Amino acid sequence: MRLGIDVGGTFTDLLLHDADGGRTWRAKTPTTPQDQSIGILNGIRLISDIAGVEAGSIETILHGTTVATNAVLEGKGARVGLLVTKGFEYTLHLAKSWTPGPLFGWIIMDKPEPLAALEDTRGIVERLDAQGNVIEALDIEQATAAIEDLCASGIEALTISLMHAYANPAHERALLAIVEERFPDLPVSLSSSVLPEFREYDRTITTVMNDYVRPIMRRYLDRIETSLSAEDVHSRLHIVRSDGGLMSAAAAAERPVHTVLSGPAGGVTSTAQIGRQTGRSKLLAFDMGGTSTDVSVIIDGQPTISRSTEVGLFPAKVPTLDVRSVGAGGGSIADVSPLTKSLRVGPRSAGAMPGPVCYSRGGTEPTVSDANVVLGYLPPRLLGGGMALDVEGARGAIGRLGEDLGLAPEPTAKGILAIANEVMLGALRVVTVQRGLDPRDFGIVAFGGAGPLHANAMAEVLGCYPVVVPTHPGVMSALGFLQSEFKNEFVETFIRSVGAVPADAVASRFTDLVARADTWLVEQAVDLADRRIVRTIDMRYEQQGFEISVEMDADTAASGDLTQAIADFEAIHERLYGVRFDVPTELVALRVTALGAVPTLETKPAATDAATLDEALIETRPAWFDDGWIDTPNYDRDRLPAGARITGPAIIRQYDSTAVLLPRHWAEIDTHGNILIWPAAKESAQ
Repeated sequence: MRLGIDVGGTFTDLLLHDADGGRTWRAKTPTTPQDQSIGILNGIRLISDIAGVEAGSIETILHGTTVATNAVLEGKGARVGLLVTKGFEYTLHLAKSWTPGPLFGWIIMDKPEPLAALEDTRGIVERLDAQGNVIEALDIEQATAAIEDLCASGIEALTISLMHAYANPAHERALLAIVEERFPDLPVSLSSSVLPEFREYDRTITTVMNDYVRPIMRRYLDRIETSLSAEDVHSRLHIVRSDGGLMSAAAAAERPVHTVLSGPAGGVTSTAQIGRQTGRSKLLAFDMGGTSTDVSVIIDGQPTISRSTEVGLFPAKVPTLDVRSVGAGGGSIADVSPLTKSLRVGPRSAGAMPGPVCYSRGGTEPTVSDANVVLGYLPPRLLGGGMALDVEGARGAIGRLGEDLGLAPEPTAKGILAIANEVMLGALRVVTVQRGLDPRDFGIVAFGGAGPLHANAMAEVLGCYPVVVPTHPGVMSALGFLQSEFKNEFVETFIRSVGAVPADAVASRFTDLVARADTWLVEQAVDLADRRIVRTIDMRYEQQGFEISVEMDADTAASGDLTQAIADFEAIHERLYGVRFDVPTELVALRVTALGAVPTLETKPAATDAATLDEALIETRPAWFDDGWIDTPNYDRDRLPAGARITGPAIIRQYDSTAVLLPRHWAEIDTHGNILIWPAAKESAQ
């Protein structure tokens, strides 16, 4: 028994898989923002009841969490102390001299306060050069006094980030020994361990962010494990990383910065799996939940990995799946701007509490979900009939907003959806058009509780078909967690001209990195047969600002021969940028990625006794299309037989989500149980 848990802003999604029986069960329960672990325990009880199993029989729990992200976005992290090389106390303030906006952006820039305050920063007398040679020895007496002063001031965590520590961590480790001797209970992070790479600001801010969220993550994981024990659940708890891999709860407590994009990662992993399942190599992942929408691109069946991301206004240099998020979801609040008197939607959200008006939890402001109710796109009951919607309450809230605009409820609701769709289209354009990709070359995979409601409208504008609604769209991120593998990256900065790098120097460094990777896989209890090591080097033309990763096979890495790597680098550079240069090439870093495979999980369509489309019909209800009410068939997703063809408009309902099929479109059910939506102009899916 393996359980995936995705905590969203509105709902906590769960998917339980029985490997022996090949069965899956899904559940959704309201998120508890005051303490997410409460919602998790509620969900475990619920899905255990649905599956008819004891919660104690769940062997592994795989959890995607937004705890680290929320702490940074809300400015509610720990008080972090910072030790830097003397003279570099303003590293976080100087940052990268970046200002927003192409013109006069600095005039209106609201520069955030650093995650470690200047009064909690101390300069340490020491200095290394870029090769790790000691220029000025570490002053132990001065360092001890600075540590005593800082650590006794009430800080909750400590970051140590010295100049060029990536090349020689000896001084950072010496400071760590002093702290551990005098303040053994204080969490400490070394930049040479968290991010052993050059670029001082990136290394420092990433390590500080790790400490900023570390005490909060520890308390959160402790609460979950304590609550699980109280329920007699002794499952192994694993946390999803931002790059879609897995790490143990203990590892997440030490390196929570690797979880800043944990939540969206599962959906991207599942989208890639759907691409392999359906033979479609180019897909857009469209994950619309209650609070936000996340989009990303799958090319050649693989998600794009970025070496850095942003959490609010702060960069974090950690491997992440390349996901763009916008503040538009089912709970996004619609109101009238007091300045322009125009309709606007989001980014404010009703969240889980009080939620949309239709949820009857005390919400009074109209939301995107309320608009979907008013237009007849959402049925009167959700979650298999377990959650009644307040249709009249939603209509009243939308109607009051419409009075301010001089509109009836239906056009007001239609306007809310149009604006929300435009916000989400902006994110899809960023990951396609702005990168030189034609969205018409892609299909779009719709998931999240609200994704299938809006995806057809997205595709109609962008021309990206088919729209793929997977079998479990509402809990697809949780499903993705079950399909994720263990993953961690080990890196050593090694900046040299390739012509001056001895082969044995490259080989020995790869040997050391592989040994560290093997140790980590053992710590994560990954079986030997499930382990895999990937070796890459980062290269660039000399004096370039950014580098390209080139994969090497095990034998070549062991030999240290860079001949093939140079040729591969130049070919990749030409493919990405359309040019190759006749200038020297530079080695920047060596990387080893440790991977641990997990049991495969293939989702299957629900067994159905329905042989025709009519047998899957639940009811016919009015829905608003083309500026008028149309009697629209509502179908039971779980009873739609493979090969069935549906002509729009139609509503397709299931436990965890609802899909809208627009007029002038049709849908078919493929052999994997996916819904494929096409425009009427395309008469055949082939």
